[in-house]
Amino acid sequence: MAKELEKMQDRCIQRYPGLYGSDDRIQACMAELGVPLTKERGFHQYDVYGNLLGLLGAHPVTPLVSLHHLDVVDPIFPGISRVNGLQRLFESSKLDSANLMQQSICYDKERYWSISVSWGYVVQIIRGNVSPRELEMPSRTFLNWYRRADYTAYAFNTRPVTKHPCQKPFVYYMNTAKFDHSRNQIIGIYYRHRESSPSCRWKIESPENINNIVLLKRPDNNRWQKSPRRDCCGVLPSNNNSKSNLYMWVGS
Repeated sequence: MAKELEKMQDRCIQRYPGLYGSDDRIQACMAELGVPLTKERGFHQYDVYGNLLGLLGAHPVTPLVSLHHLDVVDPIFPGISRVNGLQRLFESSKLDSANLMQQSICYDKERYWSISVSWGYVVQIIRGNVSPRELEMPSRTFLNWYRRADYTAYAFNTRPVTKHPCQKPFVYYMNTAKFDHSRNQIIGIYYRHRESSPSCRWKIESPENINNIVLLKRPDNNRWQKSPRRDCCGVLPSNNNSKSNLYMWVGS
């Protein structure tokens, strides 16, 4: 299709001056070629402003294809430039591109924590029992293309950023990733993003003492040849000398 578009695109787009943006124009040219638009469930293209944590921390069970308009969003990893953030993200992508940003949800029953993993990007720990149905909905840390906080402007469900001081997520961004050949697994190190924690009176243990998360995962290059399903995850036992580290696994 790309070769056929190349032959006629310059002439075609001139026939549609009333259309806004390249997406509409390309679709119009595809219609002239007789190629229909394929609708893939869970596959979205959208332009936003602001913080991408809410979107990329709850990516649907579909491949991450591209990131664009990065000049109008915050750096993917806070504290470093946009370019350096993308370079860090590619550390995970080179090790297991099929699973980049794929969400896993699990629970620490002893400490009563809900944990959401966006592999290769971020881990979020929330006090209390938050249902998977809620965790898989992106939180509105971002604005739509018209810079309005309009939650009806998206083709997918979203949820508000929590205002409850006890349910503010503790966020751990990926810092490094490497492949352990002896064990055939990827080791990712996620560092806590330092933010002030609001006062909470719940008697649930606070994740604030966890400084690092070590995330283990085996690569799965055949992920998209299987029926789509969210990966599992879990908390691994650790010795008392590593109370500031949380060890986890992700897999099918």
